[in-house]
Amino acid sequence: MPPLLRSLIKLCVFCYLYSMASYSYSSSLVSISSSLISISSSLVSISSSVNNVSGAVINVGSYHCPPFVMSIQDNGRPQPTSTGLSILLWERIAESIDLQYEMQDYTLQGLLDAVDNGSIEVGISCITITPERELRMDFSHSFYETHLAIAVKQKGYLAAFINIITNTTLLLVVGIILICAGLIGWIFYLLEHKVNHKLYSMPSTGAQLLEAFILGLLFITKGPFNYFEFKTLSGRVLTVFLAIASTLFIASITAMLASTFTLGLLNTDIKSPYDLIKLNVGTKVSTTSSIYLESLGIIHQTFTSLDDMLSALNDGEIDAIVDDDAVLKYKLKLAKQQGRYQQISVLPYQFEKQNYGLAIKDNSPYTEQLNRALLNIRQSSEWQQALNQYFAEKY
Repeated sequence: MPPLLRSLIKLCVFCYLYSMASYSYSSSLVSISSSLISISSSLVSISSSVNNVSGAVINVGSYHCPPFVMSIQDNGRPQPTSTGLSILLWERIAESIDLQYEMQDYTLQGLLDAVDNGSIEVGISCITITPERELRMDFSHSFYETHLAIAVKQKGYLAAFINIITNTTLLLVVGIILICAGLIGWIFYLLEHKVNHKLYSMPSTGAQLLEAFILGLLFITKGPFNYFEFKTLSGRVLTVFLAIASTLFIASITAMLASTFTLGLLNTDIKSPYDLIKLNVGTKVSTTSSIYLESLGIIHQTFTSLDDMLSALNDGEIDAIVDDDAVLKYKLKLAKQQGRYQQISVLPYQFEKQNYGLAIKDNSPYTEQLNRALLNIRQSSEWQQALNQYFAEKY
């Protein structure tokens, strides 16, 4: 091949390879540039989303439930501004994440429906977190823990006295005392009656046995005798053991009787929620209390407000009411300060734990921010002071 032709071929090959390399490099630059543009667009979108959340105006709903939301005055008229624990919590959350909002009052069922259908973004009140509600909406972290409680009206003195003397616990305690007194008295009689004429001074055997029973009864109710009152070694050793046993026995009996007398003045028919089956019970409509009673098969009346329910209990229209412990005790405390419902008391039973949270529209973009702000506020001194203000007896 001539040298000139060989050189011409090499030149053509070089030009071809150079052009291919240049095209590949240019394509890579275009691809990289496109990727950067895509990433930049994503960042702008994220930034825009964050800005929209922090500066948005959202619809919020509340439900009158003292002391968590207080939006209605005693005369039934709306308050100019709602107050309460849940309102305080929400105001601090909104400030923390720079969230603007408009608030509207609802009934409880109306509030849950509004969150469910997306009419409002957040529901604020004493809303219990339940699995059934979780299927319809999201919830924030819990901000208050409580439980259900039973309230009854105290009975009259005659009815209370009859309840006490016929109480099975009291009769059982009296029976145990009499049996133990007789047994202790009999043992000491066998050990001491022949040598201890001071304790057994009566001439007849029957009278001495009665003295022995009185001795045992004193042991049970008063405590141990003086060690030196007994003549035999066995009697003195037994006295030492009974001194310890009778102290524990008296303490246990005292606690049991105190509880019996207290409940006897309230309502001895109710010893657990299951005893409500045979009573006329009231609760608020569409609440976890109503759902709980339905789960137990307890037929009950429903009321639209706690005031109506307390009034019905006070007038004898129902025998007991079931509601959230915190709400019930707070309402009764205020009412008694005003001289109302003086004979209504909350029974000392705790059942069906409740956790309150903010109801949030499903798939809301605010959920994470609300939860972070809520957890921070729960640890603040302002929140603890608010709890002390409303529930000083519990904290």
